[in-house]
Amino acid sequence: MKKHYSEYPPLDPNTVVASKNGLTALWRLMSGYHGHYLLSALMLAISATARAGIYLFLGWFVDHILKESRFGSELLLSAAGFVGLILVQATSSFLSNQLAAQTAESSTRRLRDMLFDHIQRLSFAYHAEVKTGDLLERASSDVDTLRRFISDQAVGVARIITIFIINFTAIMQLNTQLALVSIIIVPVILVVSILFFRKLSKAYEAYQEQEAVISTNLQENLSGVRVVKAFARQTFEIDKFEKNNYEKYKRGRKLNLMHSLFWPISDTFCAAQLVGSNILAAFMAIDGVITLGNYISFTGLLGWLIWPIRNLGRLIVDTSRALVSLKRVTEVLRVAQEPLLEGSYIPAQGVQGSISFDHVSFAYEKDRPVLEDISFECQAGQVVALLGSTGSGKTSLVNLLPRFYDVTAGKILLDGVDLREYPRHYLRSQIGIVEQEPFLFSCSIRDNITYGMTREVSQEEVEEAAREAAIHDVIMEFANGYDTLVGERGVTLSGGQKQRVAIARTLLINPRILILDDSTSSVDMETEVEIRQALQTLMENRTTFIIAHRIQSIMSADLILVFDQGKIVQSGTHDRLIQQTGIYRSIYEIQTRIDSALQEEIDRVHVL
Repeated sequence: MKKHYSEYPPLDPNTVVASKNGLTALWRLMSGYHGHYLLSALMLAISATARAGIYLFLGWFVDHILKESRFGSELLLSAAGFVGLILVQATSSFLSNQLAAQTAESSTRRLRDMLFDHIQRLSFAYHAEVKTGDLLERASSDVDTLRRFISDQAVGVARIITIFIINFTAIMQLNTQLALVSIIIVPVILVVSILFFRKLSKAYEAYQEQEAVISTNLQENLSGVRVVKAFARQTFEIDKFEKNNYEKYKRGRKLNLMHSLFWPISDTFCAAQLVGSNILAAFMAIDGVITLGNYISFTGLLGWLIWPIRNLGRLIVDTSRALVSLKRVTEVLRVAQEPLLEGSYIPAQGVQGSISFDHVSFAYEKDRPVLEDISFECQAGQVVALLGSTGSGKTSLVNLLPRFYDVTAGKILLDGVDLREYPRHYLRSQIGIVEQEPFLFSCSIRDNITYGMTREVSQEEVEEAAREAAIHDVIMEFANGYDTLVGERGVTLSGGQKQRVAIARTLLINPRILILDDSTSSVDMETEVEIRQALQTLMENRTTFIIAHRIQSIMSADLILVFDQGKIVQSGTHDRLIQQTGIYRSIYEIQTRIDSALQEEIDRVHVL
């Protein structure tokens, strides 16, 4: 059973994306933590009430203690009252901040888990189309924007409303006229804030999109740093990055300009309100309409009345950012997950491995087929080799077997059953793939080899798989053996070593169907011979598809399919195809001449 590192169960993405209203989606995002949020708002209300009480108590103290010179026990009681109110205010404020932070951290932690889980379940086609840097930006920067909003501003809604109501009510107790004059600025700030909200949302979205471009640029550059250095393209990459960065700078400058305009405008209105209200209160105190204590209380309360009005603008601005980030996150969450469990057929005796392609066609884009009318059959345990030029459809064909993509016409039968009847999850557990460019994780060699296993694996099993892939002896030459850490993307290993570790990883899962996508292309001839010899034993009773460019790698295959522009133009065994005029014999003759010339050159060097 999957572990959940949360006191509440994970959210279903549908609970967040179901509502088109961003604020409703944010509320649903905090599901399970609503109590924390409401308790934080309650603590905030207590804090605001205590603060307002301090100012009212200060006014009473001036009018009844200082003015009347009552410095006895009443003075001590007054001091105790001040201390008590301050402690209540400080404690409730602390608790409010803690609860708000817990709500924010817990909600966004769960959002990250939900987003990562959702991304893992998206289709192969989606990941082939979407830029990695853009996904990284949404899963990091946008989620963090939501975290800051929930922590600082989500409770800020309650903060503004609570502080405003409590302080306005307190001023009403002092003087109704002063209270009404003190809120004249509210409609103006609301109108200005809403206008800026509309403009700011678009500017912030454009800024985030360009930040995603920067992330993609940086991610590609770091991943391909060897290529950059090998071709001495540092200057080109620097220029490209500077161009993208300058565009981000322009959008950021526009965003900051809008902020720079908003705050002086709102501050000017708030300052005018503050000055005007204080002057009016001063004249009322001079005229005796209000007492000196009332005036002192009013000046303190007025600041806390103006403060939420001013921060109403900040709240609206930050809300616009949060809603943009939420929109970008929910765009990913709205993408339909790949139905891994769709299909119900699981053979009682397990997969045998006979495969039939029945007039199969496939296209990534409509009206642009990459495979056309493909038909062939292979029995369980046979080896099928695919040969053809780059882009002829070989890799597209093997991608149909684990249902990374589904056929657009025709059908594929596995043991006589349509491939679409099998659950994808089960189907892929029966297929082992060694890709043309193997990917290794930044962990130990042992962890990389055992990556595909769902059970505990003994060291003997790991070593056996490594031996079969002709990599065991190489691993044992490392100081830490199988505990040797592999660098990012396997950079501490040579191309051939990475390929053999990937082969060992595939062999360990003991698949019924094996796909080797040109898996010996990055190894030398001696290593290729070792791997080929090891694979001969492993291919027994296992249906194997081999994509290769060197005919020497596929001569013993039971069936060789020659592709050209998405069609099978020749099929048969090596002995049969070599007798036919066509692509296969042409490739064989060219490679034979090259190998002969190479061997002659080697012999000549040895003689010298």
